[in-house]
Amino acid sequence: MSWTTVMPVLAIVVLALSWGRDLGPVPVIVVALALGGTVLAAVHHAEVVAHRVGEPFGSLVLAIAVTVIEVALIVTMMSSGGPEAGTLARDTVFAAVMITMNGIAGISLMVGARRYGETHFNPEGSGGALATVATLASVSLVLPTFTTSTPGPAFNGTQLTFAAVASLLLYGLFVLTQTVRHRDFFLPVDSEGSVKEEEHAEPPTGKAALTSLGLLLVALVAVVGLAKVESPAIEAGVSAAGFPQSFVGVVIAMLVLLPETLAATRAARRDRMQTSLNLAYGSAIASIGLTIPTIALASIWLDGPLLLGLGATHIVLLALTIAVSVLTVVPGRATRLQGGVHLVLLASFLVLAVNP
Repeated sequence: MSWTTVMPVLAIVVLALSWGRDLGPVPVIVVALALGGTVLAAVHHAEVVAHRVGEPFGSLVLAIAVTVIEVALIVTMMSSGGPEAGTLARDTVFAAVMITMNGIAGISLMVGARRYGETHFNPEGSGGALATVATLASVSLVLPTFTTSTPGPAFNGTQLTFAAVASLLLYGLFVLTQTVRHRDFFLPVDSEGSVKEEEHAEPPTGKAALTSLGLLLVALVAVVGLAKVESPAIEAGVSAAGFPQSFVGVVIAMLVLLPETLAATRAARRDRMQTSLNLAYGSAIASIGLTIPTIALASIWLDGPLLLGLGATHIVLLALTIAVSVLTVVPGRATRLQGGVHLVLLASFLVLAVNP
């Protein structure tokens, strides 16, 4: 029996023993180790399921899985955080966008270009995904800053309902395009632009895939629960370090996007850059398209305001990220330079998150 099978079950045991208790330093470390191991196990089982269903469905499975974790963490932390947690959804979603578009994409481009000299992908699929991210981010995170019907960077009820419905519909349209209507736009390509043949090992059996799917669900439940248990330590650590409270959203995004980062890096090492970009942009789309509707619904019973609008600094970073991403995906190929540019944008975001 492998560790990836044991870890989700062990994590559930740790969750049961630690839930609702005040943890000392040693239990906090144990919970953190269980959390990290469960995330890695979730990556493995998501990849098994992805291998069984093939691309681009595999990328979609992992993107939805990590977004479920993100949404659950945001809702649980907002429900216990009171009015002070009003910006948590915005901070986490924006951090996820910056990490996926600059971090995951940048690391993948660097790894792929370092190994093969130049990476290739389908600009039609990547460009469509990028346009979807830009629209979702602008409607949900930029427009609230400029609306005037409600004080602060927030939507009123009608505007929030529109943003939630529009986000959900656009996400559904993207999934339909990616998996049905234009599936070939999201498959790995070679230097000539032709779709690559599958070069993986024999796909797992249906039984193995179903087992991994079950363990993936168990791992996701464990990750959400353990992260909830660990959240007081995360908030205390952020405060002790002297970082702004908004940095909690960055920590959450980095935690839940670790599976995507590992999977995208592995795909880049296999010269399957389109898969890496599917993971990066697909996660950004899922993060906004699923989180905003869920938070909008949850705001009915959550206390305090829901502040979604970005500040001027973050709007500039988002605009620059979108512009650079367009220049990256349009040619259909990239080098280490493009990867380095995206990583500098990520570093800029992290520095300004720590020191606004």
